[in-house]
Amino acid sequence: MPDKPCNCPCSCTPTNPPAARKAARQLARLTIQPIPASQPRLDPAALPALAARLTERDYQILDHLHRHQVLTTHQIQRMFFGIVQATRARMTTLLALNAVVRFRPWAGYGAGSAPIHWALGKAGAHVLAARREVTVKELGYDPDTKVSASSRLHHQVGVNDFFSRLHAHARHTPTTALKAWLSEKECGKQWGDLARPDAYGCWTESSRQIDFFLEHDTGTEPLKRVAAKVDHYRDLAEATRFSTPVLFWLPNRTRETNLRKLLNEDDIPVATAVHSHNGDSPAGPIWLPAFAEAGQPRMRLADLDQGWPHLTLGTIPDQPDTSQDENAFLDRIFGQEESER
Repeated sequence: MPDKPCNCPCSCTPTNPPAARKAARQLARLTIQPIPASQPRLDPAALPALAARLTERDYQILDHLHRHQVLTTHQIQRMFFGIVQATRARMTTLLALNAVVRFRPWAGYGAGSAPIHWALGKAGAHVLAARREVTVKELGYDPDTKVSASSRLHHQVGVNDFFSRLHAHARHTPTTALKAWLSEKECGKQWGDLARPDAYGCWTESSRQIDFFLEHDTGTEPLKRVAAKVDHYRDLAEATRFSTPVLFWLPNRTRETNLRKLLNEDDIPVATAVHSHNGDSPAGPIWLPAFAEAGQPRMRLADLDQGWPHLTLGTIPDQPDTSQDENAFLDRIFGQEESER
């Protein structure tokens, strides 16, 4: 029995020396398992069974994850579900089927936990490609692309948040619809030699329709560089002969004010607004056209066609209707969910 540190005649238990305690702590650290670096191996024989378990809503979720790279749980809820519990339950099922993958990015000290982010998985890409009757390569899916490690993750989530809120607004307002939503990659294929917007959208409200390009600003670029993007849209307007509004979505009111001071040309329709943390829809009265008169109230998205009376706005032709009767489908499934409660 080792010597007692106190040398007293009692029968107290000897303590571990500091070296032993340090070794025990190091051993405990070595038992922590690393985060898996890759997705599970794909079993082609399991794909028919997976396809049989997917609903039409599941395919729409997979399509949006493919086209827009990443969506958070709350964004998926706004677009496809009624309550967050149902969202988590179904996404967990898709995860178990290897149709999607998930991750939670680091949010920074004191910022709390970031929401769970979802991306397309290997099995999901294969069944989506089969549904479109193309190969996975033709679909454009690359399992080695790690969106979770992208320096533009925060920016992409912000763009998708803008459109997920438009989706949610359309769900609750029958006279509105998000008729088109093209990603940055899809925009690049069409207009990348002239301009590269973060997204393109087409919004309808009652009998009004407006096409727009979105520039989502996170506050990391110099404002002069942000303002210079208008020059690229001027080149695009000259090439297409269509004046399409450019919407700058800014992180705070100060940055919006300073950007507006740098906008010195009025031949391109530009409007600005600030990211809202109050759940306000981008369809609401939050937009202020460039060169607006002092005291002019902010306008709804659908009314922006009146914001530049000296310009003639056009609708970009031959744009796909990415909604694909999505609103009618979602109305049906939301109605089913309500009746089941």
